[in-house]
Amino acid sequence: MVPTPDEQRPYGGAATHDVTNQAPPLTPYDASDDTPLLEGLRREGAGWAEEELRRLGRQAGSAQAQEWADLANRYEPELRTHDRYGNRVDEVEFHPSWHHLMRTAIAEGLAASPWGDARPGAHVARTAGGIVWGHTEAGHGCPTSMTYAAVPALRRQPELAKVYEPLLTSREYDPGLRVPTDKRGLLAGMGMTEKQGGSDVRTNTTAATPTAEPGVYTLRGHKWFTSAPMCDVFLVLAQAPGGLSCFLVPRVLPDGTRNTFRIQRLKDKLGNRSNASSEPEFDGTVAWLVGPEGQGVKTIIEMVNCTRLDCVMMSAALMRKSLVEAGHHARHRSAFGARLVDQPLMRNVLADLALESEAATTLTLRLAGAADRAIRGDEGEAAFRRIATAVGKYWVTKRGPAFTAEALECLGGNGYVEDSGMPRHYREAPLLSIWEGSGNVNALDVLRALGREPGTAEALFSEFALARGADARLDAAVARLKDRLSGASQTTARRLVEDMALTLQASLLVRHAPPAVADAFCATRLGGDWGHAFGTLPEAADLDAIVRRSLPGRD
Repeated sequence: MVPTPDEQRPYGGAATHDVTNQAPPLTPYDASDDTPLLEGLRREGAGWAEEELRRLGRQAGSAQAQEWADLANRYEPELRTHDRYGNRVDEVEFHPSWHHLMRTAIAEGLAASPWGDARPGAHVARTAGGIVWGHTEAGHGCPTSMTYAAVPALRRQPELAKVYEPLLTSREYDPGLRVPTDKRGLLAGMGMTEKQGGSDVRTNTTAATPTAEPGVYTLRGHKWFTSAPMCDVFLVLAQAPGGLSCFLVPRVLPDGTRNTFRIQRLKDKLGNRSNASSEPEFDGTVAWLVGPEGQGVKTIIEMVNCTRLDCVMMSAALMRKSLVEAGHHARHRSAFGARLVDQPLMRNVLADLALESEAATTLTLRLAGAADRAIRGDEGEAAFRRIATAVGKYWVTKRGPAFTAEALECLGGNGYVEDSGMPRHYREAPLLSIWEGSGNVNALDVLRALGREPGTAEALFSEFALARGADARLDAAVARLKDRLSGASQTTARRLVEDMALTLQASLLVRHAPPAVADAFCATRLGGDWGHAFGTLPEAADLDAIVRRSLPGRD
């Protein structure tokens, strides 16, 4: 007997349920198939890491890793304050996918391992790896970033660094609360802000009382936003007799007892749902002084530089991931008789997003290169890093929300549903602008650097000078910027930093990107031949060249 048409259909489906004109799954794909990223990796001194980066890219784009990312966000961490007997335990339980993501990130050197790597470019390799592995999910990047940033602060207390640094730089993920020195690897968190002050940490009220043992204190107070509470040790700011100071707080004390770390609640956040952010209370909590009393802010300055770089890195990663998703959809979806990617207006949108993504990636790797060389003693790069990291943190993280929204729109209604993953990227994007200082904090920090450290402005303009004469619009932007410096004020600080960022990105693209990319960026971001939304590139822009360069596998 010949089957009826309905019987031929899977599950006896009806003709109305035929699925056509939908993009196939993106996975598997290579998250490292990113020309600006690979070019920047080589240019900034980490070309030796390319083979490992490509391997990580294939893993990040695998169906398994993408499933881990989805599950870690669908099954959010749960707070368990007490065990079955009523004992206070203050633990957070995660879905196994979280641990798979963490284990991979640590093993691939995306936490603190560069501090133990003597190879020039080690910090660049880590940043590039963060952009690639960022194609999975962003939440677990928080504990890896804090662990990375904790090392330079801890070095202010050499006897503590001697004990903990080898474990923080380990590539072994060893979860669970145990005596830190009994573990194969450690993670570090941070407890800086409090409810009354936020970024104004000098208003902190957590009190640190010295004990009879030199360098050992007890803390009492309430922290407002402490992420990854299952980390092994925390850097915490508290008011000691000599003023605001930095302390190391372990979750488990050397004798095996739990340190007092009462988790009052987990934050119900807009995004970053896979990562537990908490409010812990300290009450007789044992802590070790890091750096001199009264110099807490000075002690954590290098830490701040590191975490700000990671904010730029993760924004660049989100942009790239969102662009890849949008481009994939546009290549496979047709409307009005042609593929979306071949429609001139959609091609304009994709090209504009590609410009923004390439500028973000190129700047991120330049900042990572400056950090790597500054850490190794280059004073000129240290001055450039001081101002350029704050500039990049302000601008790139500000662009993230608008970028992810536009990329989501490329998928239309398909992008608005959770299954697409695009809403998760959209909710994540604002975090990077808030974390480690909001836009205003970073803009004011740029003014502070200009006023107190004149060498920073000189370093920035020396960078611009490397592209002098290559593009008249860039030369004009540099001249305008010089004029504006003399009248810089708090009121106009955002505008000044925006101009710095765009000029810096343009100078890097003029030097390192193909003419089609550099010309379109300068024409729009510096020359004003642009609208107010993405997809408003001028008629003269070489859309085909820009899109071909930007999409994995090429168009």
